[in-house]
Amino acid sequence: MPKITQFDRHKILFLHQQVIAKELLAENLQIHTAWAFFSLLFIQVTFHFRTQLCDDERTVIDDSKAVGTPMEIVIGNMFKLDIWETLLSSMRIGEVAEFWCDTVHTGVYPLVSKSMRRIAEGKDPVDWHIHTCGMANMFAYHSLGYEDLDELMKEPKPLYFVLELLKVQQPREYDRETWALSDEERLKAVPVLHGQGNKLYKQGRYQEATQKYKEAIICIKNVQTKEKAWDVPWMKLEKMANTLTLNYCQCLLRMEEYYEVIEHTTDIINQHPGLSLITSFLTRASEGS
Repeated sequence: MPKITQFDRHKILFLHQQVIAKELLAENLQIHTAWAFFSLLFIQVTFHFRTQLCDDERTVIDDSKAVGTPMEIVIGNMFKLDIWETLLSSMRIGEVAEFWCDTVHTGVYPLVSKSMRRIAEGKDPVDWHIHTCGMANMFAYHSLGYEDLDELMKEPKPLYFVLELLKVQQPREYDRETWALSDEERLKAVPVLHGQGNKLYKQGRYQEATQKYKEAIICIKNVQTKEKAWDVPWMKLEKMANTLTLNYCQCLLRMEEYYEVIEHTTDIINQHPGLSLITSFLTRASEGS
């Protein structure tokens, strides 16, 4: 381990957070599912971020302060770059910390960056004009429209993330209608949201359908955290959530968000290695059930 000399308090904090991040990564403490950190579920965090390459120049890829708009995410709300949820969950309000992340956690960063850049430019985060030849091209490479992100997509690299946590809001403090519901009401809302999502999907309104499916999943996960993992009630909710997740993925396929589809389906397969179960889920999802 390199000798530490003449570090001020701020740099020591950075080093400490790097060590924490490496330990988290080494132990695979990631938020792949909403119940992992149930005490933090659906808390909205507002933060600035700076992304840098691990080169001698520490080349800056993105900087939210330069754009002038902080980032907002809801913990457990299926954010693509889920390692950020883990890192932000370890921070205090007002804290600035630097984290080093290996390629296993940064592979999807170009997709996240592309969406954020397009939003900052006043554009739709989804490139609707890009077309492919269906499932045969699911793993094909397409330009993201930014040369530096294309390079990162072709050759993923470790990245530094400098995060500044600005604000933390409890569910009741930001606008989310489902938080006005009891658990019983949430479960009753699930089939309604599911049906609305299916209808929107059949109309070709895939972006709107994803929102309905996500809201239904959030309702289920919130109730599921109160059940004992792997018991019958928990498994029943898990099956419902997985079916909705695959409906959500079916929309993403139509929107050509292939990497996110791979991420979500891989999570399900890892949690439920039974092939017949996955095949059943995929069949039901493809039928919009």
